[in-house]
Amino acid sequence: MAVSPLEVLTTPFLDASGRELWLSLLATMLRVLVGGAIGGIVGLMLGYAAGMYRVASLGLAPTVHTIRQVALFAWIPLLTAWFGNGEGTKLVFIGLSTFFPLFLATEQGVRGTPEKLVDVARTLKLKRWTRVSKLYLPAALPSIYVGLQIAVLSAWIGTIGAEYAIGNGRGLGSYIASARDQFRMDIVLVGVFALAGGGVLLTTAVRSLTAQLSPWAQDQS
Repeated sequence: MAVSPLEVLTTPFLDASGRELWLSLLATMLRVLVGGAIGGIVGLMLGYAAGMYRVASLGLAPTVHTIRQVALFAWIPLLTAWFGNGEGTKLVFIGLSTFFPLFLATEQGVRGTPEKLVDVARTLKLKRWTRVSKLYLPAALPSIYVGLQIAVLSAWIGTIGAEYAIGNGRGLGSYIASARDQFRMDIVLVGVFALAGGGVLLTTAVRSLTAQLSPWAQDQS
């Protein structure tokens, strides 16, 4: 059923079902932040370990590189079988979507630290934390910056996909799926536009934050 542009514009404000958009958008953003933070922190930590220590690299890198070949959404049937259709399944899925980009970016960034600087740090017998904070982290930041942008978009798409496929709760993906089942194309279009706008907003926020924290890293990336 065709809908006019005016209907699409007024639906989020004047239609009772359409106004559900705002709470759904908030729920989706919260999932992105929580699930993305969990996956991102784990990805950064394990990526650093894999880039820094040969034993960790031999144990982690081949496994991660193998698992990431599996299409992201292929994990949904397995996760629902293991954890059910609850909130935990969605958060685990979102965590996976951010884990892989940040693991790979951090691993590559740490490994890319100039060998001459590493030798200088060894000669000066710098403490481990000093090496991490003053050498490896600054050297890896440009790579992490790129990985973070990819991870944020992956988390956003993964969140929408998980909500759409799993349902069971409020969220932008569930909002679109419900509108589809009711043949409300105006609400579907509103959801699609919100999806696009949310992705742009998150990407812009990450770029602005990174530019403020480390403009030199942004220039190198």
